Amino acid sequence: MNSVIAEYYSLFELYQSMRNQMMAILSDEELAFRPDGENLSQGALCREIGEIQVAYIQSFETLRQDFSYRNLEPGLEGSVERLQAWFQDLDGRLRAVIEGYSEEDLQNKVIDRGPDFIISPRIQLEIYKEALLIFYGKSSVYLKMLGKPLPEQ
Repeated sequence: MNSVIAEYYSLFELYQSMRNQMMAILSDEELAFRPDGENLSQGALCREIGEIQVAYIQSFETLRQDFSYRNLEPGLEGSVERLQAWFQDLDGRLRAVIEGYSEEDLQNKVIDRGPDFIISPRIQLEIYKEALLIFYGKSSVYLKMLGKPLPEQ
C-alpha cells in the first residue's frame, strides 16, 4: 500500500462523500433546475464534475491531462440514480488507479498538465480535490435557490 492510500485517501474520500450527500437530497426534477442566463442545469453541473473526474483518472493512467472527454449518455443529467451509479464507478476507478501506484511511482512519475505545468501525482490529486470544492460551491448556490437544506458537511 502506497503512502497516499495509507495516509491520505480516507480523508480524500470524505470530500467525495459530500457529492453523495448532495445527490441524496436531489430529485430527478430538481436536476433540471437552471438559474437564469447561460448557467448549466444542476444535472449538467453533475455531469461536468463526472467528466472532470474522468480527466483526472485518465491523467493518472497516461500521465497527461486532457479535459476533452464528454459523457454523451442520453438522459444522464436528468437521473439521480444514473448519476450516482456513474459517480460510484468513477470513485472506484480513481481509487484503483491510485492504489496501483508504487511508492516509487509517487516519487518519480509526473503528470503533464500542459505547457510548463508538470506536477507529481500527489499534487494532481490535491488539484482534483479543489475541483470538487469548486463544484460544491456552485452546487450550494443551486441548492439554496431550490430551497434545499445543505448537507451538514
